[in-house]
Amino acid sequence: MAGQVSACPACGTKNRVPVAAKGTPRCASCKAALPWVVPASDENLDAALDTRQLVLLDLWATWCAPCRAVAPVLVRLATRYAGQVKVVKVDVDHSPRTAARFDARSIPTLVLLREGKVVRRVVGAQPEPVLAREVDRALAGSR
Repeated sequence: MAGQVSACPACGTKNRVPVAAKGTPRCASCKAALPWVVPASDENLDAALDTRQLVLLDLWATWCAPCRAVAPVLVRLATRYAGQVKVVKVDVDHSPRTAARFDARSIPTLVLLREGKVVRRVVGAQPEPVLAREVDRALAGSR
């Protein structure tokens, strides 16, 4: 599977992060944990969700203005929680089975999953502090 390119927050080195991996992506230069933001679809979603990290599943669409507003917040959260959270982005217009599986009746729908099981759900665009609090709660519940 193709990966995304992510700049290391510690040293700036560009690294390719995979859609699916068993471990945590680390910088090739300094070994710091990398932000893990990847696209997924109906075809590769199960592989993208197969991780020990908390997954923040973003169910969105290109035409959705609130979804576009939340996108940079999710990148900042992925950077803040590098090594702990993986952000998986699914365009619901191209992945209707995933939208149905997670009951995405309104977008953006953000689903926090631990080992494939839903632990929290946020519907609608929310400010960064609200989303960070949801991530913190999900991480605290997993320890």
